[in-house]
Amino acid sequence: MTLLFAVALIFVGGCLAGGVTVSLLFRNSRRVRSFISKRTNEREAAAAAVQLRLAGGPHFVAVGGGTGLSSLLKGLKGYTRNIVALVTVTDEGGSSGRLVRDWGMLPPGDIRNCLVALSENDDQLRAFMNFRFGQGDLKGHSLGNLILLAATEQSGDFKNAVELVNSLLAIRGRVLPITTENVTLVAETNDGTTLRGELAVAERGRDIRRIRLEPSGVKPVREAFSVLHHADMVILGPGSLFTSVIPNLLVEDFTAALRTSKRPVVYVANLMTQPGETSGMTQLNHVQWVAKALGRYPDAVVLNEDVIPEPLREKYHAQGAEPLSLGRQDEEFLISNGCQVFRASLLQIQESGVVRHHSARLAEALMRINRKLNDGYEL
Repeated sequence: MTLLFAVALIFVGGCLAGGVTVSLLFRNSRRVRSFISKRTNEREAAAAAVQLRLAGGPHFVAVGGGTGLSSLLKGLKGYTRNIVALVTVTDEGGSSGRLVRDWGMLPPGDIRNCLVALSENDDQLRAFMNFRFGQGDLKGHSLGNLILLAATEQSGDFKNAVELVNSLLAIRGRVLPITTENVTLVAETNDGTTLRGELAVAERGRDIRRIRLEPSGVKPVREAFSVLHHADMVILGPGSLFTSVIPNLLVEDFTAALRTSKRPVVYVANLMTQPGETSGMTQLNHVQWVAKALGRYPDAVVLNEDVIPEPLREKYHAQGAEPLSLGRQDEEFLISNGCQVFRASLLQIQESGVVRHHSARLAEALMRINRKLNDGYEL
């Protein structure tokens, strides 16, 4: 006799001995169903309240690419679902680069990461979408990139494909490529060398004197203008300066609209320099490049105020990267050019020893800054 069967016999025997009637059992069953129904209704009401709060949140336009933008989106979605991510399309490495070369599609990698970041269950979806095949013709390709390829082939247009995946994943917000045209990042260095492609630019960013997109006159997606019109705040970065943030600002019509817009533009500064791309550059240099591409200084810059532990600093130093900070004189220069400076505790040290922006704290800081810039309240 199993333990479960013995317990059942004892329970039934006890009920009969106590004169418990079948009607009482049914009545208890109705109470259980009522209790479950009540708890279910409470959960549904709580979920509806959350969705209502998110629907009433501020309207943010986040501009950039790479891991920095996806980290930002992951934090913002806890405060609002009115988010539009405009993502760079100059990536030419890894799976994305192979799909660009073999299929002529726009690079899907950064788009994929942003879609995952805005999804309801991003941890589970990330493992699924980022799964990489280990052999055969698909070796090195991520499943998410292939899904976007299939959607592009089905719809005949990359933007339509991204919109389709937006809908399928029911994300909190919207992800769009900044343009649907095939573009190449091109830069000229101080010694007159021409650098073509994101990978070449990333190797010699500190030597750059001019940067552009080819072909010239690239048009943004038409939705870019409407989302700017409805935005409460536009956020640039965080992300690689020359290969994630600035490429979006090289789409001239979009930047012209952003420059004349009355919406505050906030630049989220990087935590560290990047070997090759921004080696030897100061925080002020980063902001000045953004200002050069934008045609004016951003309305505000957000800086990390946490100190990176010395062992980690030494590790990054050996790789050619240094922490970024803003001196008092440089801060006064930015303020004199209409750029407010905000500092917050933004540092997150991952288990692998990599420093990243803390998604939740960055989002919280941006919510405060949004109220400051739009409502004028004191931080």
